[in-house]
Amino acid sequence: MRGLVAAGFVSMKASRQGSGRVSGRGIHIVRSVVPHRSILAVVLWMSGALLAFSATAIAVRALAPTFSIFEMLAVRNAAGVLILLFLALLKPELRPGLKPRRFGLHLTRNVLHFAATDGWAFGLTLLPLATVFALEFTTPAWVALLAIPLLKETMTRGRLVAVILGFIGILVILRPGLETLQPASFLMLGVAFSFALVAIMTKRLTMTESTFSILFFMNLLQLPMNLAGVRRAFWLVVQPAHVLPFLGICLGGLLSHYCLTNAYRRGDATMVVPLDFMRIPLIAFVGWQFYGEPLDPYVFLGCLCIIVGLLYSLHREARSA
Repeated sequence: MRGLVAAGFVSMKASRQGSGRVSGRGIHIVRSVVPHRSILAVVLWMSGALLAFSATAIAVRALAPTFSIFEMLAVRNAAGVLILLFLALLKPELRPGLKPRRFGLHLTRNVLHFAATDGWAFGLTLLPLATVFALEFTTPAWVALLAIPLLKETMTRGRLVAVILGFIGILVILRPGLETLQPASFLMLGVAFSFALVAIMTKRLTMTESTFSILFFMNLLQLPMNLAGVRRAFWLVVQPAHVLPFLGICLGGLLSHYCLTNAYRRGDATMVVPLDFMRIPLIAFVGWQFYGEPLDPYVFLGCLCIIVGLLYSLHREARSA
């Protein structure tokens, strides 16, 4: 879904706070001024997002033999709308979020997110979990490229290193070959590019919209899209064993996007996205533990590359702060 070109950026807000510029062969490395509290907040929000995304993937695997992707996601969207409306009923300060300032951007984001999420969930039924997540994580390179013209962010050395080492880690884990080049793999590459566009739009929405508003319109707009793909009264085949996985999809789907949106609110897109690389080793462990999917030394070597890049990036962010 993306090329091996990555750039890190500094948000417009950070740029206003000040930057130290170093020149080298025409490339300008700009230090992002991100407060220590924001760095810690981004890490904590992303940790919550990683756990919630992994819970959602497990739930999809459990329900896939009985329910279609549209049925599962329709349940998730309906639950999200009901939960958020209930919260708005309890907390009047959330109600302004029911009236979006940028409905056109909400709609565009959610059409893309709908297509990408359905493709991602379908990919989970065709490929090993680690392969799905690794292919999905070509996203950061596209985010890096797109954020330069669309978000006016600029490269930072730490973020660039995190993205490059993240991709090296993915290649080590995947060891691309003919077995990886199958139709389902190309589907996941398209999913990854779509998620990059969604990430850019999410960052733009956080400039004017509340987290509540972004989540509410995500579920409200995608609910009819998923219902359009439902071809039966699927609720009649729900068994007691399906209740827990459905709870995982509903709560995991809502919490993952709540955490991810707050991470984008606290940090630049290129600071947030490399942290998402940690989903790969986490989901590889889940696939091994729950589904007996092989876990070989290359996974650990790839994880080491990813972790080293993240630690270096966070260290430089802390020094800049």
